[in-house]
Amino acid sequence: MEILTDKEIILGVTGGIAAYKTAELVRELIKKGARVHVVMTRNAQEFITPLTFQTLSGNPVQTDLFSLHQDSKIGHVALAGMAHLVAIVPATANIMGKVAHGIADDFLSTMIMASRSLVLFAPSMNVNMWESVAVQQNVEKLKKACYHFIGPEEGDLACEVIGKGRLAAVVDIVERIEGLLTEKDMNGNRILITAGPTHEPIDPVRFITNRSSGRMGFALAKMATRRGADVILISGPTHLPVPGGNIRFISVGTASEMREAVLEQYKECSVIIKAAAVSDYHPKSVSKQKLKKLDASASLELERNPDIIGEIGSLKGDRVLIGFAAETRDLIANARKKLKEKHLDLIVANDVSRSDSGFATETNKVVIIDSRGKVDPLPLKSKDEVANIILERVVEILTIKGGRRGKP
Repeated sequence: MEILTDKEIILGVTGGIAAYKTAELVRELIKKGARVHVVMTRNAQEFITPLTFQTLSGNPVQTDLFSLHQDSKIGHVALAGMAHLVAIVPATANIMGKVAHGIADDFLSTMIMASRSLVLFAPSMNVNMWESVAVQQNVEKLKKACYHFIGPEEGDLACEVIGKGRLAAVVDIVERIEGLLTEKDMNGNRILITAGPTHEPIDPVRFITNRSSGRMGFALAKMATRRGADVILISGPTHLPVPGGNIRFISVGTASEMREAVLEQYKECSVIIKAAAVSDYHPKSVSKQKLKKLDASASLELERNPDIIGEIGSLKGDRVLIGFAAETRDLIANARKKLKEKHLDLIVANDVSRSDSGFATETNKVVIIDSRGKVDPLPLKSKDEVANIILERVVEILTIKGGRRGKP
């Protein structure tokens, strides 16, 4: 189930040119199961109409301070009381200044004052306005009062200058909202996650690798930071953007480099999740020059790469260690063997011969096996959903081990 399913999200739209982007935000929130209620300031209506938001959200748009909600209830109080989260997108200097100084003179500012739910500001304005002393003082005051912020970003602004003031991307705003509404059941834990393939060079232009895209490991990192964890993400070569949140990203190329990074970082972690598809072998010798095509056939002598998860398994102490098994046959038997040999607390096995699961797909169909022998096959799910289920199991294991948090 999506974290936003049946959540009541109040979207406050203020008078900035970026107001048109909030129509797409409404669509994305509804796709994820949220119920969206839009509140517009008078100036916002100069940029986009209430009818647009009413059509997209399926709910009446609130613009009048003295309007009623559900017959006799006072509008701003009723909305404030039902909200799981209030998002102000775009947030102008004006609305932030009002809230910072306790001014409530329209529906939106009054509703924010009446709300005890989470409030997220997504500022958007001219770079000089954003950098002004008054705005920065108001932002700091709001942050100290536990209001949340995303952006603004650097980029081309409507005023034909380049600078900081651009509204955060819709996908990032949605991610931030999901993060704020996720239970922080991993607070105090530092988690090491490995992701992606490794590249084992043959010569300056060729290497040995596999089909891993890194999506599963990156999904785990994203979901772990949503749940409050401090994440170290060590990844082989991938084109994926690093997820937002409290993530320290370390890029590596080869299995040897990944081993070095893991051994350097794991001691400070309470949980280690080895989702990377590390190459089993590397060429015995690497040519400094490109190998030329001379003969009809050629051979390549290989050597075993270090067994990183096996090494960590022997050193883990009371840390939680999770592994993955990418198989094309005998899935359960091979996964159980690896679980035992590597001293794992949990193993996630998937059949990578499937076209809809495993490497380079958006979805995964996995079987989770724990150290007590419990086998839990999951239906096909998105990798984000699989990541959340794995992390739920991690929380359970931490609880069994005494609820330990932070460093081992």
